[in-house]
Amino acid sequence: MTRRSNPFCPTPVAVVGIGNMGLAMSQRLRDAGQAVQVHDTDAARHVLAAAAGALPCASAAEAAAGCAVLIVAVVDAAQTEAVLFGQGSQRGAAAALAPGATVLLCPTIGPADVERLAARLAGLGLACLDAPMSGGPARARDGSMSLMVAGADATWQALQPLLRHLAARLFHISSKAGDGARTKLVNNLLAAVNLAGAAEAIALAQRLGLDGVQTLAVIAQSSGHSWIAADRLARALAGDFAPRAHTTLLAKDCALAVAMATQAGVQPLLGRQAAAQFQAALAAGFAGDDDARLLSLLQQQFAAGPGATHQADGPDAAQAAPAG
Repeated sequence: MTRRSNPFCPTPVAVVGIGNMGLAMSQRLRDAGQAVQVHDTDAARHVLAAAAGALPCASAAEAAAGCAVLIVAVVDAAQTEAVLFGQGSQRGAAAALAPGATVLLCPTIGPADVERLAARLAGLGLACLDAPMSGGPARARDGSMSLMVAGADATWQALQPLLRHLAARLFHISSKAGDGARTKLVNNLLAAVNLAGAAEAIALAQRLGLDGVQTLAVIAQSSGHSWIAADRLARALAGDFAPRAHTTLLAKDCALAVAMATQAGVQPLLGRQAAAQFQAALAAGFAGDDDARLLSLLQQQFAAGPGATHQADGPDAAQAAPAG
């Protein structure tokens, strides 16, 4: 069976930022025969994307040249701005896109940053969908991930074939850019609370002399179950900390969520405590590991005895959200 060359867009889809999620999306698009142009600051990622038939480009602007859709899948707001509008003498991707093109903002960033970037894109005649992702690289690869999309109804409708290929769980949150980010941060705050609580529970079980694997199996069939706990702690108990989702990412998202809550005039107690645990995990040297490392942190704290647990009651427990 011959694959169509461009089933979703008449021009190549540009993907800038081909880390775990961006690479998985570009591979999935290539599976369907969609032409894809990619860029990443890590040349090793270009090799992986090229193996799936994507075209590696020397810059974000080169990847976006003439494209009707640009997917931005970098880490934070600062990187997103640099991709779109350039940095120093480097030209941004927005200036290279086809007239009337659409930008999908997939990083988890603050709502105010999304609103600002969307407004700037609109000033250039470009549409924007605020489209943060959830589910991890395996689900991005098989198209079963979630996209929380906010943006104009017309843009949402126009990109349905592409969006539905990328995400089986597709939510149109509202027509207001920024609401996708708000939804994702609320979700990730709960994910961080769930993971921190589950890591604490398993570390406690081990401190009491219980088998961690057996305890997790019981929890998986009981009221304490959560998806992120089952996913992360099974790996942690097996000693597998290869980064599917770096500790830095959920630490960043948790801090952004706490900052968003503060701006709304509330102080989420559990969220602040989870944020403090993630900051402690970074300080313990776990930044580059999978966020399953939170169990290691709790094991260390419990092994150290009374007074060693990181306190989350002070005003600095959850650091201000990073600028990016």
